[in-house]
Amino acid sequence: MHASFFHRVLVLAALIAATLAAAVPASAEKRVALVVGNSAYKNITPLDNPSKDASLMAETLGLLGFTLVGGHAQLDLDKAAMDIAVQSFGRQVQGADVALFYYAGHGVQVAGSNYLVPVGANPTREADVDFQMTDVNLVLRQMQGSGTRLNLVILDACRNNPFGSRGLRSSDGGLAQMRAPEGTLISYATQPGNVAQDGSDGHSPYTKALATTVRTAGLDVFQTFNQVGLAVKRATSGAQQPWVSSSPIDGTFYFVPPTQNAPPQVTAMQPDPLPAERLRADPDHVPLRDAALLSELSERLYELNFDPDTPEGLTRSITKLQQRISMVPNGEPTEGLLLRMRKMDDLKPWGSIVYGPDSSKWGISWNHASRRAAVADARGNCAGAKCPVELSFYGKSCGAFAISDKSWSLVQRDSVQRARDAALDECGKAGKACRIIGSVCADGSGR
Repeated sequence: MHASFFHRVLVLAALIAATLAAAVPASAEKRVALVVGNSAYKNITPLDNPSKDASLMAETLGLLGFTLVGGHAQLDLDKAAMDIAVQSFGRQVQGADVALFYYAGHGVQVAGSNYLVPVGANPTREADVDFQMTDVNLVLRQMQGSGTRLNLVILDACRNNPFGSRGLRSSDGGLAQMRAPEGTLISYATQPGNVAQDGSDGHSPYTKALATTVRTAGLDVFQTFNQVGLAVKRATSGAQQPWVSSSPIDGTFYFVPPTQNAPPQVTAMQPDPLPAERLRADPDHVPLRDAALLSELSERLYELNFDPDTPEGLTRSITKLQQRISMVPNGEPTEGLLLRMRKMDDLKPWGSIVYGPDSSKWGISWNHASRRAAVADARGNCAGAKCPVELSFYGKSCGAFAISDKSWSLVQRDSVQRARDAALDECGKAGKACRIIGSVCADGSGR
């Protein structure tokens, strides 16, 4: 069984926090941000970049002194998870100076209201929308009355309307303009009613410009979003023009004050080598200390099916990987290890089976490009319940789930029949006849 993704993220957050402690200047402002990115949609067209965009923005905002709800970007959320995240955001912004909500993913307007689309949404009529999607006004209400002097709502959510053929009274694409409540600035990736680009180079044009511009010292909040708009307009040859709706803002806000040095640029996971000036003669013995590189190492370990769930688990995960690729199994995160991992082939396709023993809910998925997407899809079938037990497999591997009223078993093998047989044997050790309730190979065969 694999440890939950939640535990893995706690360790990663601790590693990053320790590394950044000396790098982030102390600030008297309390800044809180909720960053959400939805890519792995199950019932409508998936999007390539929102999860990458959200990860980039979360790391950037972390460097700028924002406390992140959940400690990291919230990726591929279903409706229940989005509700929990927004509610937690509302609690954490109480007494804060600045509250920031960022969303990348599908967004639609229905009957004049704007909705953010969770990964499991599948409305067939307009009456389904309030139950399956998240109204942006719900986010705004969480900020109101919190005591913040500035609220920022950033919506990179203006892609094509994925429900246009279902009879919803939606526009053809884009979001509706909203009235910004007191002390609030709302930034849209493009003009109301228009469609924004998802991007073809790993990030949307809007988020790419935003992540760069907010690191510029001395730009107030209005100058920041004006510069973002100009950058996007240039990058898209005028096809996309971001839009801002704002009420009067009391005082001046800088992401980076004029007297403070700009933080280093944050880059998402890229196949480029580590900066040459930071490499030593023997990178296998140079420990990783950079927060972004530690984050990348942890993410790559996760996608290789080695779960760094605790500090000791991180060491064990690295040790197992080192044994697999014929390195000295010392368990140390080094520059050389990360360089080797970047050269490894991507593992795909991915399948996953998840189970919640407390709720008796389970889910299954297959034929995904990443482990994260496969797990999100499978957990989307848990009907809002937590399904912490995970079996993920890739390539030609297959998984099977057997259960009785006394026991259960999740097993991976090199064929679906072997997986089914092994799952029944393992489950049957409790002395009760078991049955297979789910089995599949990573590529979708064997169902």
